[in-house]
Amino acid sequence: MIETIRPGDPRYQDVRDVYTATGSPAQVLRPRTAEQVAESLARAAELGGPLSIRSGGHGMSSIATNRGGTVIDLGHLNAVEAPVDGGDLVRVGPGARWGDVAGLLSPYGLAISSGDSGDVGAGGLATTGGLGLLGRAHGLTIDNLVAAEVVTADGRVRTVDAEHEPDLFWGMRGAGANLGIATSLLIRAARVPAVVHATVQYEVRDPAVFLRAWGEAVEAAPRAVSAFLYLLGGGAALATIVYAGDDVPAAQSALDPFLRLAPRYGQRAVLTPYAGVVAAGGEPHRGQQRARTHSGLAVHLDHDVTTRLAALIGSGFGQMLQIRSAGGAINDVAADATAYAHRHQNFSVTAVADGRFDAFDRAWDEVRPALDGLYLSFESAFTPERLAEAFPPATLARLREIKSKVDPENVFHQNFPIRTS
Repeated sequence: MIETIRPGDPRYQDVRDVYTATGSPAQVLRPRTAEQVAESLARAAELGGPLSIRSGGHGMSSIATNRGGTVIDLGHLNAVEAPVDGGDLVRVGPGARWGDVAGLLSPYGLAISSGDSGDVGAGGLATTGGLGLLGRAHGLTIDNLVAAEVVTADGRVRTVDAEHEPDLFWGMRGAGANLGIATSLLIRAARVPAVVHATVQYEVRDPAVFLRAWGEAVEAAPRAVSAFLYLLGGGAALATIVYAGDDVPAAQSALDPFLRLAPRYGQRAVLTPYAGVVAAGGEPHRGQQRARTHSGLAVHLDHDVTTRLAALIGSGFGQMLQIRSAGGAINDVAADATAYAHRHQNFSVTAVADGRFDAFDRAWDEVRPALDGLYLSFESAFTPERLAEAFPPATLARLREIKSKVDPENVFHQNFPIRTS
């Protein structure tokens, strides 16, 4: 029997919201099996109204809750089986959080690149991309997805991989939310017994100059290095840098250029399992981080990009600007190999605003012309223009052909909707 939670139930306050938004769904269904997920879809259709799918984490795009409709909450599908073959394959439920996955893999010396927070849900990230702190060394999360169990709009439970329904498998790696509900993910983990995890606090006097220097340092670094930068406003920045390996002298050599970029308030480096980098806090998500985000990809942090970002900061929207490294193993994959087609860019840029949204939109519009592509999970505006940035023409055409076969009624339209016509 599917756990069903409605308004008035004492449990409702714990399941109505996500990290970035509050909701008031008419029902929250919490299935425990793929068959119950299919049944939940049928019950949602009977009720009518909005449909939201929630894996187990933040729900940064705010679409994992709604008002007056159904939320299918996959939190009970959170089992992690590792290793499934005595090797490096890991079976992950979509409702797991990545910090818990990392903790369970750590005794085996395994790791899966998975973002920068342990409280991110497995299902959303592993069907969108997975731009994480092992990315330059081991690729996106979707690049290591070997197979998936998927419930499609017709209620069928399908197992997809390179040989079984390969088109749907292709689409699930980058546009999964448009095609079905992943209920189990088979992922190839990397052998990473330990990493060197460094944090550096910088004083930023000239944002454009600093960002260009940062970009050059990242691109020159060995691919064992993945680096995320957070500009915090007030002339401060925080860097999280991960060297994927336990060779401390090599890590010190790789990290040294980052220590010469700007004056530092402080720094710290530790040798730790990857689980120590993305530990899960486990806090409930109750709309505590209401914000609007805009995002884009950049080939380089060149003069045009950094000058526009400096202007964004000058307009008052630099209180939270994040730049994630891509490149390396991520760009080894052919652009048409998965529905995530952005394989030549070296950076993801995301800005966050907690107010003045119209002014924020206008300020970001001045940045976008210098960017190249879009990473879905960090963008709040689901407009046709953003859809075209997320999926190049050939990718979008192929996705629409697949969707016409597996979801002709457009049941899954909540996240950057890909209509069949």
